[in-house]
Amino acid sequence: MRILGIDFGEQRIGLAISDDDGRLAVPLTTLKRVDDRSAIRQIVDVARRQGVEGLVIGDPVGVDGQRGPAAERVDRFASRLESASGLPCERVPETLTSREAEHRLAAAGVARRRWPERIDQIAAQIVLQEALDGRREKPHR
Repeated sequence: MRILGIDFGEQRIGLAISDDDGRLAVPLTTLKRVDDRSAIRQIVDVARRQGVEGLVIGDPVGVDGQRGPAAERVDRFASRLESASGLPCERVPETLTSREAEHRLAAAGVARRRWPERIDQIAAQIVLQEALDGRREKPHR
């Protein structure tokens, strides 16, 4: 089961994809966001081309677990995305994924000038991998 991971941002949206077994997440691409309608259309197109069966989106809850305006914004976007794609969109709490993505890029020796084109897809990879790992940890019924 292939799953598409999404790191939503007002300017850029990072995408990551799982392998066919839903075990490993890899960065896919970064979309430039103009408005919600075009972003949703682009994501649905990628999902169809990739044969995705589900979506995972980072839910920006605060470090204290509180849901603020950003989390509400992502929830509205995810709901519209579910309707447009016909795919379930799981919300996964994410905190500081962009910071973690920066650390990974630095550790990999990626030149800082290349970070903007990669940071969002790495953040999407982190969110998606957390969701995939969480699914394996849950007992099967």
